[in-house]
Amino acid sequence: MRALRILLIFVVVIGGLFVAADRIAVHFAESKAADKIRTSEGLGQTPDVSIKGFPFLTQVAGGTLDDVELGIQDFEAKSGKSDDAGIRIADLKAEMHGVKFDSSYSSATAGSATGTARIDYAELLKAVKKQGPAQVAPGVTAWIDGLAYAGDHKVKVTVAVKTPLGTVRPTVRSTVNVDGGKVSARAGSLPDIPAFDLAKDRIRGVIDFQQALDDLPAGIELDRVQAVGQGIEITVKGSDLDLVG
Repeated sequence: MRALRILLIFVVVIGGLFVAADRIAVHFAESKAADKIRTSEGLGQTPDVSIKGFPFLTQVAGGTLDDVELGIQDFEAKSGKSDDAGIRIADLKAEMHGVKFDSSYSSATAGSATGTARIDYAELLKAVKKQGPAQVAPGVTAWIDGLAYAGDHKVKVTVAVKTPLGTVRPTVRSTVNVDGGKVSARAGSLPDIPAFDLAKDRIRGVIDFQQALDDLPAGIELDRVQAVGQGIEITVKGSDLDLVG
């Protein structure tokens, strides 16, 4: 019995040391991966990296990590124009599956990834306003002047229409979608007011905007989008992604 107790104590101690070593190793790997991603993506701050699964050391020995979670705050995504500073994504979260790395640990790829991102209405409005006012008729200009949540997963778009008689600011309810890799918004109908009757088709061209989001981390792409209280919530996905290297 005494020998059995000694054996059990030995197993518990060894097991505890293995767990401790495993956790130390995974925290070290997370820190190094976060630094590498920050450098390769040119981020302003270090992202959150969380390696899932236990034990970590056996995953390393096999050359593949089951799941890796990535979180980036205030990510600057380009909007498709070389002279444009882009648009700020407030919160980007992605879960990478089947992450493989080479023997030198200098590069890594993910078999697939899913995640979410959010763009605040104020940030989206700032990007849309960069297009400036558009002339929709002689002496009449129009531009998007406000974005907010309209309920039922729709966006309330305030459009300013300036005429020689003054400026009106009606609102429309728009549905957002992903169209050709861009976030697009389309109004269901336009208000029946004289200012809109002057050039409805051209005013709709101002209201129904598109916003590109290029160079997302690791090559992930837009999947779906919907309007929520805080802003535009986007679902992202990808496969065979280059994470670092």
